[in-house]
Amino acid sequence: MLKLGIPISDFILNIMINSYCLMHRVDCSFSVLPIYLKNGIPFNTVTFNTLLRGIFAENKVKDAVQLFKKLVREKICEPDEIMYATVMNGLSKRGHTQKTLSLLRLMEQGNTKPKIIIYNIVIDALCKDGNLDAAINILNEMKQKDIYPNIVTYSSLIDGLCKLGQWEKVTTLFSEMVNLNVYPDVRIFNILIDGLCKEGKVEDAEEVMKHMVEKGVEPNVVTYNVIMDGYCLRGQLDRARRIFDILIDKGIEPNIISYNILINGYCKKKKVDEAMQLFCEISQKGSKPDIVTYNTILQGLFEVGRTDDAKQIYAEMLSAGTKPDIYSHATLLNGYFKYRLVEEAMALFNKLERNKEYTNIAFYSVVINGLCKNGKLNEAHAVFKKLSFIGLLPNIDALCKDGNLDAAINILNEMKQKDIPPNIVTYNSIIDGLCKLGQWEKVKTLFSEMVNLNMYPDVHTFNILTDGLCKEGKVEGAEEVTKHMVEKGVEPNIITYNALMDGYCLRGQLDRARRIFDSLIDKDIETDIFGYNILINEYCKKKKLAEAMQLFCEIFQKG
Repeated sequence: MLKLGIPISDFILNIMINSYCLMHRVDCSFSVLPIYLKNGIPFNTVTFNTLLRGIFAENKVKDAVQLFKKLVREKICEPDEIMYATVMNGLSKRGHTQKTLSLLRLMEQGNTKPKIIIYNIVIDALCKDGNLDAAINILNEMKQKDIYPNIVTYSSLIDGLCKLGQWEKVTTLFSEMVNLNVYPDVRIFNILIDGLCKEGKVEDAEEVMKHMVEKGVEPNVVTYNVIMDGYCLRGQLDRARRIFDILIDKGIEPNIISYNILINGYCKKKKVDEAMQLFCEISQKGSKPDIVTYNTILQGLFEVGRTDDAKQIYAEMLSAGTKPDIYSHATLLNGYFKYRLVEEAMALFNKLERNKEYTNIAFYSVVINGLCKNGKLNEAHAVFKKLSFIGLLPNIDALCKDGNLDAAINILNEMKQKDIPPNIVTYNSIIDGLCKLGQWEKVKTLFSEMVNLNMYPDVHTFNILTDGLCKEGKVEGAEEVTKHMVEKGVEPNIITYNALMDGYCLRGQLDRARRIFDSLIDKDIETDIFGYNILINEYCKKKKLAEAMQLFCEIFQKG
């Protein structure tokens, strides 16, 4: 266009900038700015709003803040409401709630007064941090300024209150919404139903679903999935299946999450025939199993000794083009060794090792352990000798424990330069150190790096994250991590739940800690002495000695 002499407008240049940002090449976006100056085209807010969105998309929070400050300080362009919303949304989504709140106060003092969209961003950020009192204060400020809350405002608040189990306040907000002619939509009802199911109140959740139908709000697939999951968590598979059948009778197409919930429920109860029937139904309905479906079925089949069927499912998975992840291969190796299929296990391991695919310390450990259990001690020793690179691991772990994370990351980079593949243990050590220092941005970077190396976090990684978030008081964030690990097929263990209990106790939310403790029984997870100690300590602090003594006696009753 420039060569042909076709006039260049700000509209064209903004499209160029946006295209670069969508490709995560914000560096190239900045190279467009000189064209404005050369052609005498003035900058506008659209240009910088697009740039700011692009910078946040690449998780460069510091750069985004610096650019915004430069725009204001040097009066390059006057920030409008959209620019404030872009920056505040970028900050809040990355956990910088206080900075988001500070920007709201800055707006209130300036010429661009905040409207509902800005208040919604701040309220949502506060709710996600579990700071509901501050969020409700902002809501009251809005009302005093005649800025009326909308469905988005109430969704954030109700979601936050449900996660804290504050049902009376939820009821109050519901009444307030109706009085303001803001009637709950399907999303708000789903939030309520999800909250009730997570507390084990699945019958109450069904009552809420009946109420929403009476009010003319049709449940969607998310509604039914949440209730199914609630029943599965309680081991009531017949009820979960009834909900699944109702879903189909209503003409709502079940999604892969619907199938995964039921298949996981059946596999946990070792009802693999029912799980396989559903698995086959997915393809018949024109859908496609995902990696979670395959991993769940593989685990279920090995649990009941159906090794031939497990091999067939793995072959189908490969032919369908679904790439196995770390859990697929770990399940196969464990299954093969468990049923003395040593040749198959070693053939798979050797293939993975040749392809440099998921061959980390965990896999070597599985193979060494499996060979030893099958009496193949020489072979186990030969595999162990291949682990010469683990000499670097103690150094990394020691540096992380000393808080010398920069040196640990330098060693990690050295390993990569020497084509020594880092493993899950390496990353866990560094992530643990970063969590203790509260360096969450670096944690996210390492997390992404692990996934890019086809090395998916294990239960220990997730437990490090959960514990780190809980110690910073971000227990809702920790619960989200737990939910995410379940979705990825990683089962939380007693350490996960102890961390959550401890997190709620540190915040003085004893009822929520007790709820988690009680849920362990429903999940068939044996409580340990640490779990008891956490609760007993908190009951004593609250001077609830009867409850503490009851738990104390229970320890002896449980042996």
